[in-house]
Amino acid sequence: MYAGVAVIVLIAGGAGGVYWYANWRFKQIPTVVVPPIVYPVPNQPFNILAIGSDSRAGLSSVVARQTGANTGSVSGQRSDVIKIIHVDPTAGTITILSIPRDTTVSLLANQSLYGKFNRINVNYAAGPSLLVRTITANFGIVINHVIQVNFNGLIGAAEAVGGVYLDFRYPAHDPWSDLAIWHTGCQLVTSTMALAVARSRHYYYAPKGHPAWPKDWASLSDDQLAADGWIYDGTSDFGRIDRQTSFLRAMFSRVKSKLDDPFAINSFLGSLPQGITIDSTFTLREIVGLALKFRGYNTATMKTYTMPEVPATVNGADLEFVEQPYAQQLLVSIFGSSLRRPTNPPPNTALATLQPPNEAVATTTSTLRVTTTTKKPTHPVATTTTTTTNPTLALPIFDPVPCTPK
Repeated sequence: MYAGVAVIVLIAGGAGGVYWYANWRFKQIPTVVVPPIVYPVPNQPFNILAIGSDSRAGLSSVVARQTGANTGSVSGQRSDVIKIIHVDPTAGTITILSIPRDTTVSLLANQSLYGKFNRINVNYAAGPSLLVRTITANFGIVINHVIQVNFNGLIGAAEAVGGVYLDFRYPAHDPWSDLAIWHTGCQLVTSTMALAVARSRHYYYAPKGHPAWPKDWASLSDDQLAADGWIYDGTSDFGRIDRQTSFLRAMFSRVKSKLDDPFAINSFLGSLPQGITIDSTFTLREIVGLALKFRGYNTATMKTYTMPEVPATVNGADLEFVEQPYAQQLLVSIFGSSLRRPTNPPPNTALATLQPPNEAVATTTSTLRVTTTTKKPTHPVATTTTTTTNPTLALPIFDPVPCTPK
């Protein structure tokens, strides 16, 4: 998950007195050459593409089976998480835009395999270069850096900081990600359970507490599960994005609490090469410079948004389509005049590709509401929910939030 970028920034700031050691550790992080990226101008806003890969590389056989690698349905890699982190060093602000993996875009390659339009996550199988090109061509967003984190990288990051603290107001379970939270309240989440929180897109919660625990979730209808005390969050990827936001804020807080612990810093620096890859233009000097600017950063000021989208069914497939003019209003409010004119705009629900409307910066400060309809894979019961693109500081009551143990 993209938390690795923020953690590197914070750790580098804390390790400034031992730069030679941090540089040695930094050089152990795998790098990848990404030709389309544009090197950032010093002290100017820039964008990091953070890719959460569903690759199981490096996992133990037990964890690989838990994440579905034994089913035969998981191979290669896809971009389960796509986030663009907009950093403004002068203003000292960080804004994150999440693009759901089912967002329909205009493809630049592999059209014989996937058609002219398809989900954005099909662009990552061969690496990040095509995904970078696709984002710039569809949305006009210039990418300056790339970081990739797979399942093993997220587990290692969580273990290196001793886990993160999240407050679950209700018991929670996701039978597909193996999330299982029976007790409520502020609790330490680490290792594979941290991965389960970040992956959860089939999330159940029990508002009355102490629910029955069905043995075979897939065989039961939503009504049967509700009778046992479980309610299904039908927001799918949109709900997962909210839970990832909570996880990120909790990770920030956890790392900041350990900046004065040299053993914790060493543990984290040692864990970075496991499942984390950065683009070849990233330098330690650049990261340390950012760390000095963001040393006292308050994560409560971090704004997080999700691309406004609407659902539609095309040739029997349930897809998400970018909703205009709300999407362009949001993009301009985040990226301003740095946005380019898209060369290959994403299609609308009629599969027409139109240039986005011209929108002034910050044309609206109100909440932009998007209605999304999603389906559980094994239960053909559609659940309509409402998602917002306002900063996700206020989450649904059933989602976990960062907390401080008493």
